[in-house]
Amino acid sequence: MRAGGILLPIASLPSAYGIGTFDQCAYDFVDILVKAGQSFWQILPMGPTGYGDSPYQSFSTFAGNPYFISLDELVTQGYLTEQELKEYELSCDGSAPDGKQSDVNYEELYKKRFRVLRKAYEKSGIWGRGEFQAFLCKNEEWLPDYALFMAIKDSRDGQSFLEWDDDIKRREPGALAAYQQKYEEDVHFYMFLQYEFSRQWNKLKGYANSKGVQIIGDIPIYVALDSSDTWSHPELFQFTEDLTPSAVAGCPPDAFSHTGQLWGNPLYDWEYHESTGFDWWLKRIQNCFCWYDMVRIDHFRGFDEYYAIPFGEPTAVNGRWEKGPGIRLFQVMEEKLGRQNIIAEDLGFLTDSVRQLLRDTGYPGMKVLQFAFDSREESDYMPHNYTSNCVVYTGTHDNQTTFSWWEELSAQDRDVALRYLNVREETASNEQLTWHLIAMAQRSVADLCIIPAQDYLCLPKQARVNTPSTLGGNWQWRMRRGDFSDSLCEKIYKMTKLYGRLR
Repeated sequence: MRAGGILLPIASLPSAYGIGTFDQCAYDFVDILVKAGQSFWQILPMGPTGYGDSPYQSFSTFAGNPYFISLDELVTQGYLTEQELKEYELSCDGSAPDGKQSDVNYEELYKKRFRVLRKAYEKSGIWGRGEFQAFLCKNEEWLPDYALFMAIKDSRDGQSFLEWDDDIKRREPGALAAYQQKYEEDVHFYMFLQYEFSRQWNKLKGYANSKGVQIIGDIPIYVALDSSDTWSHPELFQFTEDLTPSAVAGCPPDAFSHTGQLWGNPLYDWEYHESTGFDWWLKRIQNCFCWYDMVRIDHFRGFDEYYAIPFGEPTAVNGRWEKGPGIRLFQVMEEKLGRQNIIAEDLGFLTDSVRQLLRDTGYPGMKVLQFAFDSREESDYMPHNYTSNCVVYTGTHDNQTTFSWWEELSAQDRDVALRYLNVREETASNEQLTWHLIAMAQRSVADLCIIPAQDYLCLPKQARVNTPSTLGGNWQWRMRRGDFSDSLCEKIYKMTKLYGRLR
């Protein structure tokens, strides 16, 4: 199967009210994918974001981000009025009058979005409805814990559960019952948000599937330290008796950062997971395939070996590699859930054992063209080294836009890239070079080709989604209405057809 797709986070849609949502803009983007001959829409994790606004640091691995709920849809359902939306002032609609990009303002969202969502909940009368009760029953293993976790956090101005009173921090039965009673209405509010998220997302995914477009989701390998997952199931993680992590996750020093990446996520107690038959992981993967048609598993090498950084270290320099669960986890997944459509994010420095694990699973790995042109040595990311069982990208959400990547390449690496493309530098602009790289990805032997929306739009560095190992300014970019014109869709369609990747 040869196919193509576009990478665009939900948050990056040009919806009204400050962030991309499951509104008409999302349906319009599905139509754009169809018009451009694409078969896949790849998105980033959809969990509720916490510290740093990163979708890879979520308050729950099972919950959806309430910011993605369409307010227009809530009006249609009669839960809000147009006047109430006018009173909800958030002027970032993706089409700023000065023509500049209108980015996500998370601080403003945090202050205003939940107020209007609460209004919708209060008018919904949802609690007694059969479909809502069925949703609660279906998600009873995680939803009550998540809703109570968020209600308590709200009552304490977002305080981490690690700083809560010991009785509720350790989930003593009496404390759980008392807090549940005290914050019952807040708990019901968070349950309503998850119901509405699920209802709206299933509707959008159904529309995409009906148009021949499949959704590629993303599952972070780790969960956030301050999350309902860690609070409700500390036994799954490497915690000390006082619920302090013994070590946290990250990456060693690399091309992105000379001090490495200190993610701070708690590490799994893999021995415990295996003793349960990887039950929690099976539920997590099942939840993903309720949302998505295909799943990219982030940081795949962490299942072979994971990088453990002593808790409290200021950087990732002093970490060490530890053995992960290896092939056993994926064997159990296939035994219990059947063969699933999974992409392994196998980027970075790979050992022989990681490569063997990838071969043993049979999952396609990732090839990123921005990593291909190293003047010091030949790279596995050069297309002539590909097999068909892979997914090729010009760049990912962690990369610079290709337009600005050309500007930032060293002279030596730029020379390698131009010679590989057989292009004379003086005859090509950054926009033309971007399209040359897109064409190289499209015509490669990779079964699947995914191009970030910013690259098809030839946008500069201001459109970058994330810069690893930095805080602030990330996860904010949104495209503007009308960016994907009919002529651009036609250009993408013709290239997709030329290289045998049409829907």
